[in-house]
Amino acid sequence: MIRFQLTNEFIEQVEKLIEDRNDEALTTLLQEYHFADIAELLGELDSDEATYIVKLLDSEVTSEILIELDDELREQILDNLTPSEIAFELNEMDTDDAADIIAELDDHIQKQVIDQIEDPSHAADIVDLLRYDEDTAGGLMAKELVRVKETWTVAGCVREMRRQAENVTRVHSIYVTDKAGKLKGRLSLKDLLTAHERTHISEIYIPKVDYVNVHTEANEVARVMQKYDLEAIPVVDDNGILVGRITIDDIVDYIKEEAERDYQLAAGISQDVEADDGLFKQTKARLPWLLIGMMGGLGAATIISNFEIILNDFPKLLIFVPLIQATAGNVGVQSSAIIVQGLANDTLKGKLFARIIRETTVALVNGISIAIIVLLISHFVFYTSYLESLSIGIAIITVIIIAAIVGNLIPLFLYKKGIDPAVATGPFITTSNDVFGIFTYFLIAKLILGF
Repeated sequence: MIRFQLTNEFIEQVEKLIEDRNDEALTTLLQEYHFADIAELLGELDSDEATYIVKLLDSEVTSEILIELDDELREQILDNLTPSEIAFELNEMDTDDAADIIAELDDHIQKQVIDQIEDPSHAADIVDLLRYDEDTAGGLMAKELVRVKETWTVAGCVREMRRQAENVTRVHSIYVTDKAGKLKGRLSLKDLLTAHERTHISEIYIPKVDYVNVHTEANEVARVMQKYDLEAIPVVDDNGILVGRITIDDIVDYIKEEAERDYQLAAGISQDVEADDGLFKQTKARLPWLLIGMMGGLGAATIISNFEIILNDFPKLLIFVPLIQATAGNVGVQSSAIIVQGLANDTLKGKLFARIIRETTVALVNGISIAIIVLLISHFVFYTSYLESLSIGIAIITVIIIAAIVGNLIPLFLYKKGIDPAVATGPFITTSNDVFGIFTYFLIAKLILGF
């Protein structure tokens, strides 16, 4: 396979072939490349050109390409395809990918597409997957898998596996069920190959198998697969019936999407947006948190105005306001990030109180270290009085400890309320700690300086 390198010359070459409607040359050019490379190319073309290529190439390739595209471009291409053309693409997809594509369509288009899928069982499996929330095991699983019954002989098992494997892109595991379809265990390929052909599967299968329920949350599925280093995991319904499997590539995609979403939340972007999204969508995603930050700033300004009498006599206190705000915000974000990570990895069970104590202790040590440095700088560089320097140092220690506690408690509070705690690591923590920090700073100064 040719190593792909997307260049302006290559893009222009493809655009020229599309313009000339030179289908034979375009097909010959693209057939040497991986579907992921072609998806990257389509991302640089306009939607009409991308649609042209999707209609031109073989559906086995284009079905894979559609999965790799970003959501916005895929939506534009699907809008340019008829229901029958979309159904033709879905015929070649695994059920989980096909369900994801259909879920992006309008309701009236969904029914038309499903009605035109050639294989009724494939269509029924897709419809079944649409019932589940996308962030559950049922929403992630595919129906394609290889299953054998414990009552079969090795010879019968091999014949049935050959038939089933035709519809499975990659065979990760062989699952064993009873007559009712309940998951019993898994079958080792080595045991299958070395056993006598008349041996029953019940004699050689491995009863121990990790599995998840259709309603298990996606982050829990990811945790289990990561912990036990699984390439695939079977999914059962509430009756223990084997209904599908989740493969590692689906989990990797989920983790990537969650990481991107959490990163945006931490940055104060409340919706899933892309760099090339429209002005209204970009503004709508960012403005709420900017308004919260504005309110925090107004709150801090109000607090400062209430301590105006102190500033009249000790104006140098105002010099250290940005330091207090920045330190409080940074400490809060650091502490909340540790808690959010622990909640995501499920590593806080039984250790929550100890973790909070540890974070508070770390904050105390950091606070004392920073306070000593700032105290010396304030006194010998900015020539503040001993009492001013002392109030600044004590305020920094107190602010850092409070910021650490707030950074620990807010993610836990949000988690208990069913809100994504990742939101706590961004402007929410920074703004709240700015206000708390300024209030604490001037309150301590007021007490020490005798106001």
